[in-house]
Amino acid sequence: MRQDQLEMLKGLWDREGVPYECGTPLARYTTFKIGGPAALFARPADARQLEAALAACKKSDVRYYLLGQGSNTLFADEGFDGAVICTRMMGDVPRIEGERMTAPAGAGLTALCAMARDAGLTGLEFACGIPGSLGGALYMNAGAYGGEMKDVVETVTCLTPEGTVETRPADALAFGYRTSVFEQDGSCVLSATLHLARGDKAAIRARMAELLAKRREKQPLEWPSAGSTFKRPQGAFAAALIEQCGLKGLQVGGAAVSQKHSGFVVNLGGATCADVIALTEQVIRVVKEKTGYTLEREIRVVK
Repeated sequence: MRQDQLEMLKGLWDREGVPYECGTPLARYTTFKIGGPAALFARPADARQLEAALAACKKSDVRYYLLGQGSNTLFADEGFDGAVICTRMMGDVPRIEGERMTAPAGAGLTALCAMARDAGLTGLEFACGIPGSLGGALYMNAGAYGGEMKDVVETVTCLTPEGTVETRPADALAFGYRTSVFEQDGSCVLSATLHLARGDKAAIRARMAELLAKRREKQPLEWPSAGSTFKRPQGAFAAALIEQCGLKGLQVGGAAVSQKHSGFVVNLGGATCADVIALTEQVIRVVKEKTGYTLEREIRVVK
């Protein structure tokens, strides 16, 4: 980013009251605990500030990256020479009206699951324990244990690349396996309404507890990671292929294929982005050579 772009963006953010700082270490804001500094790091307090932050980036021709809970993101060791806009500080309060829950993009899935549970609403149990934001979950159509975001979303309000705010119904969101229209057209999720159903509070609580127990038992939650590292290839499972190839425990620098669940690459301490990329590329190569399947990283590498 040129100095004149930096100063222009800072001036626009100052005018709009968007909170920001310079040189923020991105490792603090990702579950992988990896990443160098962001040239600028904004913390919009609400949807209005988010819209203003994005408009200012476009006006000053500064590239930006939207960051929620940082659970599926791997930042480069050099950092990000642009603006990272973090939505997790947005103070818009989720609300429940009947069987519908409306929440801002930065709301954590864990908190939303707890709200649904306490209100006796079922349908969101699958997301219990997914360490991401609502916006990120919609962006990639997050899912687990037989459920996906596409199963519960009713409408999404987003900011288009042209700067207009639109509310789109679920059938216009092009949900697929770990993808959505937001990945394809660059629109930014502002908020969403989920349509759940009335259920038994005790049963909902029990199901969430069951799924959390499964996660603790099978996933390496004791180490920093970005969640599932590879997408599921058609006709197979990434973790099974990796284990079949004898790659469980393979290590490059501080990054390793988890001994507990080979579908996860974990940070054993001091791992760099370069370590993770080198390790995942080695896994992809060996799995292709030995099984014929081509694995694709699920985590987003941001440079």
